[in-house]
Amino acid sequence: MKAVLKMRRAGIMKRTSLISILLILIISVMPCSAADFSLPAVTVGTNSSGEQEYSLSMQVLLFLTALTVLPSLVMMMTSFTRFIIVMSILRQAIGLQSAPSNQILVGMSLFMTMFVMSPVFNQIYDTAIVPYNEDQISGRQAFELAQKPLKTFMLSQTRVKDLNSFMEYSGEKADKPEDLSMKVIIPAFMVSELKTAFQIGFMIFLPFLVIDLVVASILMAMGMMMLSPVLIALPFKLMLFVLVDGWSMIIGTLISSFGIGTGGG
Repeated sequence: MKAVLKMRRAGIMKRTSLISILLILIISVMPCSAADFSLPAVTVGTNSSGEQEYSLSMQVLLFLTALTVLPSLVMMMTSFTRFIIVMSILRQAIGLQSAPSNQILVGMSLFMTMFVMSPVFNQIYDTAIVPYNEDQISGRQAFELAQKPLKTFMLSQTRVKDLNSFMEYSGEKADKPEDLSMKVIIPAFMVSELKTAFQIGFMIFLPFLVIDLVVASILMAMGMMMLSPVLIALPFKLMLFVLVDGWSMIIGTLISSFGIGTGGG
């Protein structure tokens, strides 16, 4: 019973973290056509016989439907993808199955995402949310202003080849990348992030692979065929990772890959 409660609490904490990021970015990923933030839940109409009919607003229906997709979109529109993939590859390279646990990796990735994306979030808040709350701009203008910082961030991490590919797939044309719609920029950004994450993961995997090969060769030369090379190599890989201050190195490399701390934005 305690184990079940513990799992439920972990699930609640994970969903709470996801909702936090969702609430920050929701204004920038909703379609421009939904410029009115008021969502009347029930509409009242009069039919041909004079009787009143109650129906669920189409806006609420579309909004609730979008909520099921928004968490995935938000995760793929930020630096979260790169962090979680590299962390998972690192754990696999060391040879650990459950340490750090999935919850720890997701938590680290979320907090590092908040760190990397904080300038973008602050810009969205200052240029879109604050003016809208003060009735200085309309809802449509707020959406357009909120998308600009996200577009700038995603385009800075997107390869031109991937961007051109999705422009060709969609048939959309634009004089400048900033003029492209989100339906082109988001998938191009996701593909670029996956490629970048696997490139970084490959470079991280190499030194641990060398240790595995050396240990396996030594055991084979000594005739110890029945002894698992993975079991012997694990403490050496852990020792190497600790001696080089691996966590700081990995986190620093990932942060600098977004241009932070190197003169970038």
